[in-house]
Amino acid sequence: MARYEIHGGNTLSGAVTISGAKNAAVAILPAALLVKGVCRIENVPDISDVRILLEIIEKMGAKVEKCEPGVVVIDSTGPISTSPDEELARKMRASYYLMGALLGRFGKAHVALPGGCNFAARPIDQHIKGFRILGADVDENENYINLQPGPEGLQGTRINLDMASVGATINLMLAATLIPGMTVIGNAAKEPHIVDLANFLNTMGARISGAGTDTVKIRGVNGLHGGTYAIIPDQIEAGTYMAAVTAAGGNVLVQNVIPKHMECIYGKLQEMGAKVIVYDDAIRVISNGRLRRTVVKTRPYPGFPTDMQAQVCVCMTLAEGNSRLTESVYETRFFGYCKELQSMGARIEINGKTASVDGVEKLHGAEVEAHDLRAGAALVIAGLSAEGTTMVDNIHFIERGYENLIEKMTALGADIRRVE
Repeated sequence: MARYEIHGGNTLSGAVTISGAKNAAVAILPAALLVKGVCRIENVPDISDVRILLEIIEKMGAKVEKCEPGVVVIDSTGPISTSPDEELARKMRASYYLMGALLGRFGKAHVALPGGCNFAARPIDQHIKGFRILGADVDENENYINLQPGPEGLQGTRINLDMASVGATINLMLAATLIPGMTVIGNAAKEPHIVDLANFLNTMGARISGAGTDTVKIRGVNGLHGGTYAIIPDQIEAGTYMAAVTAAGGNVLVQNVIPKHMECIYGKLQEMGAKVIVYDDAIRVISNGRLRRTVVKTRPYPGFPTDMQAQVCVCMTLAEGNSRLTESVYETRFFGYCKELQSMGARIEINGKTASVDGVEKLHGAEVEAHDLRAGAALVIAGLSAEGTTMVDNIHFIERGYENLIEKMTALGADIRRVE
């Protein structure tokens, strides 16, 4: 299997262009199944999760064309299967968005339970609760979710989520777009990719308001028409490169970003000593000298994102003094990557939901293993910052969410390559 070989010690300099948002793409591509027409979707990242999802959609009967880099055209006017390919669906977490899209357009779905990163228990009980409130009969077992209209059919109504679940908010928006009446999602998640999905659907004729607040309203429409839409830049990819230059040192311009989405991330990097200059659609990060300690607690947007937890932890391992990192979303997220960082010389002590990090002057290269997507990205950052050679295994996790990572890092001066 392939792995990354990283020779650390180089500072990073130059410019990097951020790709389309993974978390938006994996919601918007299934949403195209709601459209009885042709959708041209731009700024689509070329990552393994997207490639798998497009293969699923094509096998369901939609016509999928990659007409140029970053552009995908999906035509869902023909017959569409409501039973996506089981093996492919199990390869990624976001395949569960097919449930909402198929329920919304066809009133039924038979979808294998999803796979993806296994860093924590991530139940879909809020999705199921919402589907039932909308009027669906849900038959679930350890392998499948089967959705059918209930005795009174599907109808818009109010759904109060027990927690601000991103996945449930998206799935219920997809399901409600074509369901008669008005659906109100209370305690909705507010992440940028939820707003992006709402904007995509509205461009195609949906009537959704309140996305980005804790109350989303969906007024059901009879049908959606085709159109063109560009996906937002990836907040987490941008944050990963910003954390990389903060840890390894250097001067990097991170291009094609929405600075408002990045405030929760670059504010913490500034606290640690990085210089941050914000432009209209780019952010420059300059880092030299020893980093300072900080305290971070992950929270739903607009708080510090859980998907940046591992990357900022690497910065903490190199900061002077004791830093504290509290995970409020997935409490078991520490255990895989922290052990790997410890093998590189990091001093991390985990107590429940909190990691106490005593900074060291240098990390050293080691053979490490990615346990999930963001943990893998953190190990790449650690390898760039360390003395000696780092070998990162299980890179298929990393390639689920980062487009052209090797090419982009190499262009910044990193000594990294993909080897068999």
